Amino acid sequence: MKQKSTNRLLRVGITYIPVSNVELAAEWYVEKLDAELSYRDEDKAIINLTDQSFFLVKAKESQTANFLDVYGNERFSLTFEVDGEEALKRIHEQFIKIDVSVGEIEKRGHAGVNFVFSDLDGNQFDVWSELSPSFNKDRN
Repeated sequence: MKQKSTNRLLRVGITYIPVSNVELAAEWYVEKLDAELSYRDEDKAIINLTDQSFFLVKAKESQTANFLDVYGNERFSLTFEVDGEEALKRIHEQFIKIDVSVGEIEKRGHAGVNFVFSDLDGNQFDVWSELSPSFNKDRN
């Protein structure tokens, strides 16, 4: 059996998200996504969401965490997971009710379904109806 190295990456601890207005962005994440605000100053806010810290960093206008793929399509760089298609549909409906910008629920040719939503600055995030096996194992 192969021994696991102790010198390996264990988890993602912090994700940095560019925002134009730290105060407004922090309020949006707390109100819309139920994030917990743990720190805020003029240049950044630290929120806790999905057992991870996110730094909302004041950036130049029009900066987002999105990127263009080889076909010129703007893409998200982060996928949130939920526990099943029904949970995904409920969150999609909830986001619509609270005026979060959301895309359609779609099948992409792999297990489960997805949709994309955006924050105030146009940062796109994906939501997937499937939990990672390692996360699911740790929950039980």
